[in-house]
Amino acid sequence: MLEVRNIQKSFDGMQVLKGVDIDVRKGDVVAILGPSGSGKTTLLRCINFLEQADSGTMTFNGESYRFGHISKQEILKIRKKTAFVFQNYNLFRNKTALQNVTEGLIIARKIPKKQAEEIGRQALEKVGLSDRCGHYPHQLSGGQQQRVAIARAMAANPEIIFFDEPTSALDPELIGEVLAVMRQLADEGMTMLVVTHEINFARNVSSKVIFMEDGSVIESASSSDFFNNPREERTKTFLRTIVGGKAESDVTAESLYKR
Repeated sequence: MLEVRNIQKSFDGMQVLKGVDIDVRKGDVVAILGPSGSGKTTLLRCINFLEQADSGTMTFNGESYRFGHISKQEILKIRKKTAFVFQNYNLFRNKTALQNVTEGLIIARKIPKKQAEEIGRQALEKVGLSDRCGHYPHQLSGGQQQRVAIARAMAANPEIIFFDEPTSALDPELIGEVLAVMRQLADEGMTMLVVTHEINFARNVSSKVIFMEDGSVIESASSSDFFNNPREERTKTFLRTIVGGKAESDVTAESLYKR
């Protein structure tokens, strides 16, 4: 479904992405791991053209594009088939949960309001928020706000959803409810590319793991191989550091992944 080759990006002369390659097949859940500053979020934002990459190519659903030489029309075409979930929700503060979900459907996709609201209610029901349609963001917990953001992404009926550290802004006790929704999406076959620090999610939900550091892919493997038989010494060191001492969020959500 998605193939990225040799993507490069610099900010003020500092190279942040150094020729990254990734492959995502339909139905894959790909977790991108790595220390802070490794280029994970920049990669995700460049793939969805929230940042403009300097060079490289992307093939999406059989059509090829050149980073740095892509038209606005081509970007809009790609975005109609993708969705992005931000770490800080990016909800409209003056709109209800339902309005946040339907805004893009009505304005960008020109879907009639009544139909958009039906789609929005179905999406909110799917993330367990059917009773919060009329609530504003300030009336919702962080976990509920992020579930509204996921409902907004789902409502667009995308072929792939990009998640940028969707639990990093949440208190530990709220992380599990968001990860449960993401696991449900994975079980239903949604293709997802997820930048995350949630090791249990990467181990037990993702089908593939990409480990990045310093703007490069250090290792890319199936989830099973990545955690059980890592090839690179840097990967082994990372896993010893992270898995050796569980993060608080992993402990909170641990029961979710032992079902």
